Amino acid sequence: MTGQKQVTSSDVAKLAGVSRTTVSFVLNNAPNAQIPEETRQRVLMAAQQLGYYPNAAARSLASQHTNNIGVLLCQSADRLFADVFLMEVLSGIHQVIRPKGYHILVEAVEDVTAPDAYIGLVRSRHIDGLMVSGPRADDTQLPRIHAERFPVVLLGRLPNSDLCQVDVDNVRGARAAVEHLLALGHRRIAFISNGPLVYTASRDRLRGYVAALTTAGVPHDESLVRYGNFSRASGYAAMQSLLELPERPTAVFVASDVVAFGALAALRDAGVHVPDEMAVIGFDDVPLADQVTPPLTSLHLPARELGQTAAEILLKLIAGEAITNRLVSLDTRLVIRESTGKPGTLQSQPDMAASQDTR
Repeated sequence: MTGQKQVTSSDVAKLAGVSRTTVSFVLNNAPNAQIPEETRQRVLMAAQQLGYYPNAAARSLASQHTNNIGVLLCQSADRLFADVFLMEVLSGIHQVIRPKGYHILVEAVEDVTAPDAYIGLVRSRHIDGLMVSGPRADDTQLPRIHAERFPVVLLGRLPNSDLCQVDVDNVRGARAAVEHLLALGHRRIAFISNGPLVYTASRDRLRGYVAALTTAGVPHDESLVRYGNFSRASGYAAMQSLLELPERPTAVFVASDVVAFGALAALRDAGVHVPDEMAVIGFDDVPLADQVTPPLTSLHLPARELGQTAAEILLKLIAGEAITNRLVSLDTRLVIRESTGKPGTLQSQPDMAASQDTR
């Protein structure tokens, strides 16, 4: 049994009444090709009628673009499947780039300090632009890529960098979380980071925690600080360690919901009631935050909007457009649920570092 004849660009050209070169220019969005709109529509209709799709390699040669966007995760590949927040960010990126004909290539690199950890992805021209999620202060490849004028947008903040960056104010958000616990009367408040302090977001959330305590006149106790590693398991281990203290904290600020889920599990297994014996507040407000027991109070981050905004900026950079606002900071809000006490027990305060939402 013979297969159906494969449709070629010649077939499209014949049906549309144009040359193969014109078909190539139209279907590959070739730059500087002066094709009348009527002709372009005729070619597109012919290609659709015949079910013709140009070869990816040919498209790249014709347009000088791969139509691929790289998303670099500065952490292990395991986090991609465990981090609900990250999936929301990727969804926002996809919503913006897909209608423009772009695809996402995700690369996870745990050690960005390794020689050529990811710069080969850029120099091999497999992608047209790069988004870096969770930028690290010790990354030596970002400055090199930026110096080569390759389009890059950071999903996160990197001090002393003029790269385009999309983030939230992590210090301010962390302060709002701890201020909520302070307003409920807690003074012995522990902290579990979202990840190692080499990540800017981790350092900033710790800074916000310390700043809130200092402003309230509460001494910062290093024995109450633990470090997560973006995973539920790390939150479980950190909370177990806190429960071994001679004097336990009465509340804990966990700088990631995923890490907080592990902390809640450790408290449940230890028979510690939340919030009566230990109040817990998270950071991110992932979709599962209101489904755990008890529902988790958390700092809401606009994950999908972060992805959308970063994608819009990156597409402009790829197109050669100038970006005037190179640091975009999106708003957060505190969502109060049962893990810190009865919803509605705390009224919004005008000087609170982030807006509040009780639900």
